[in-house]
Amino acid sequence: MTDGLLASLGGSFSMWDWGVVIAYFALTTYIGHALAGKQATIRDFFLGGRKLPWYAVSGSIIATEISAVTFICVPFVVFNTGGNFTYLQLGVFGTVIARLIVGYVLVPAYYKREIYSPYDYMGNQLGNVARSASTVLFSIGGILGQSARVYLTALILNIVLKDQLDWLSAHTHVSALAWSVIFIGAVSVSWTLMGGISTVIWTDLMLFLVFVVGAVFAFFTICSKLDGGLSEVIRVGQEANKFQFWDFRTDWTVNYTLLTGIIASTWGGLGVYGTDQMIAQRMFCCKSERAARWAIITSSASQLVTFTVLMVGAALFAYYQVHPLQGDQLELYNAEPNRIFAIFIVSAMPVGIKGLIIAGVFAAAISSLDSIMAALSQTFMSAFYLPLRKRKVEAMQAAAGDAFDQNAEDARTVRMSRIFILISGVLLCFMTFVVDYVNQYYESILDLALALASYATGGLFAGFALAFLPLKVDGRGFAWSSILSVFTVFALVWHQPRAQQACIGAACIMLVVWFIRLAITAQRDKTSTPVLPVIPRTIVLIAGLAMMICVCFYGHFGSEMKDGEEVFTVLAWPWYSPIGSIVAFTWGYLLAHKKAGATTEHD
Repeated sequence: MTDGLLASLGGSFSMWDWGVVIAYFALTTYIGHALAGKQATIRDFFLGGRKLPWYAVSGSIIATEISAVTFICVPFVVFNTGGNFTYLQLGVFGTVIARLIVGYVLVPAYYKREIYSPYDYMGNQLGNVARSASTVLFSIGGILGQSARVYLTALILNIVLKDQLDWLSAHTHVSALAWSVIFIGAVSVSWTLMGGISTVIWTDLMLFLVFVVGAVFAFFTICSKLDGGLSEVIRVGQEANKFQFWDFRTDWTVNYTLLTGIIASTWGGLGVYGTDQMIAQRMFCCKSERAARWAIITSSASQLVTFTVLMVGAALFAYYQVHPLQGDQLELYNAEPNRIFAIFIVSAMPVGIKGLIIAGVFAAAISSLDSIMAALSQTFMSAFYLPLRKRKVEAMQAAAGDAFDQNAEDARTVRMSRIFILISGVLLCFMTFVVDYVNQYYESILDLALALASYATGGLFAGFALAFLPLKVDGRGFAWSSILSVFTVFALVWHQPRAQQACIGAACIMLVVWFIRLAITAQRDKTSTPVLPVIPRTIVLIAGLAMMICVCFYGHFGSEMKDGEEVFTVLAWPWYSPIGSIVAFTWGYLLAHKKAGATTEHD
C-alpha cells in the first residue's frame, strides 16, 4: 500500500521542479570544478594548498554539520507529540562553547607544524600506533554516523523518484532503496574525485546557501497558507508549548536537557569540532592559525539554521491543525513519522520552490558524504599508505639521484587518494543497509545518526588529551583503550543476548591478543618504562573488560516488552562521548609506556 502512496506523491514533482534540481547541481558542479584549481600534489588535494578563505571554510563546516538529517528530521522534533525547542539547548550551549575552546586551544596546537589531520598530531606526540588507532576510531564513527544520513536521503529520494526507481528495480532486481543509495553515492564520489578538498569546500558553501534559502522559503510558504500567518504559528505553538526551550530535569535517559547541553554536548563537541577529521580537515585548509580559529568560531552560526528548521517544525504543527493529515499523507506519516516535512514539501509546496528545497535536501546529504569520503581517504593515506610508501620512495631516490621524478610520485599519491575515496564511498553505501535494520530501535533518525556518530567521538578526544597534556606517555595504551571505549559505549546502548555475547567475545579476543603481545614483545619492552608493571597493567585491562561486560548486562534503566521483544531504557546519547573519552583516557594512560625526555608541542 505504501508503494502506491509514494507513487502518488512522487507524481506531484513536476518537470519544472526537476529543472531546478538539475540546474542547481550542474551549476554547483561547474563552480566547484572551476574554483578547485589544479590538484598537483597531495597538499593541494587534501589541504587546498592552505590558501582557502575563512568564510568558505566556515560555510563548509556548517554545511557538513547541518546535514539532510537536520533539514528533514529536526522539524519532526517540534512537530511530534510533546515536541518542543529543547533540542536547541545542545547547540546554544554545548557546541558554541566547544567551538570557542577548539579555536583557542586545539587550533594553535595543530598549527605548530603542517599536518593533515588531528591524528597526525597524535602520531607525532604518541607514536604511529596512536595515529593508526585514532584513524580506525574515526573511520568507525564516521561511517556509522554518515551512513544514517545517506539512509534518510535515500528515503526522501524514494518519494520523489518512486516511479523511476520502481522501473529500475523491476528490470534489475535491485531494490529501490539500493538505487537511491547508488545515485547519492555516485554524485558524491564524482564531486570528491573532481578536485579534492577544494571542490568539497566550495560546493559545500553553495550547498549551505541553498540549505538556508530552502528552509526560509519553506517556513514562509507554510505561514502564507495559514490565516494569520506568522502570528498564527506563534499562537498555536504557544498553546501547545512548542516553544519550550529549557528543560531542567536531571534524568539521564532524556536527550535534550540543560544538563546534557552544558556538560555532555560541550564535551562531545570538543571531539566533534576538534578531533573529527570531517571538521578539522577544513580548519587545516585555512591560510593561518587566526583564519582557522575564525572559521571554526563563526561556524556557530549553524545554530541560526537549526533555529530556522525548528521554526519550520512549529509551522508544520500549526498548518496540520488546520489541514489535518488524511488519506495517503496520513498513511505515509504513520509508516515513517520522520518524513513529515518531506511529505509537506512534495505535496503542498509551490512548483519550483519544491524543486529548490529537494535540491537542498540532496545537497545536504551529498555534502556530508563527500566530506566523510575525503576525510577517510586522507586519514588512511597519512596513517597507512604514506608511511609504507616512504621507504620505497627513499630507496628509489637513492638509486635514481637527480633523475628521480617527484612529479610522477606526486601524481601516484593523488591517484591512490582517489582510489581510497572510491573504496570509502562503496563502504558507506553498503553500511546504509545496516542502518535500515538498526533504525527500528530509535525514536527518530536524528537520534540514530547522532548516537551512531558518538560511538567513537569520545575516544578521539581522549587521544588528543593524551597527546596534548604533559603526561610523557606513548600511544600503546591508547591502542587498547580506544577499542575498549567503543565497546563500552556499545554495551551502554545494547543489552540484548547477542550484544552480551559480542561483548564477551570481544573481551576474550582482547585478552588473548594481550597475552600474545606480552610474550612476543617482552624483550623489546624492557627498553621502555611502563606506567604500571606488567601484572598491574594486566589487572587494569581485565578490570576494564569486566566493567564493559557488566555494563552490557546491567547498565540500563529498566525494560519493557514491545512487539514481542524486550526494549531497554538506556542512557541518553549525548553522554556517550563523555563516557567514551573517560574510558579511553584512563585506560590509555594506565596501559601506556613512558617516553624518556618527551616534549609537547604546546610547550
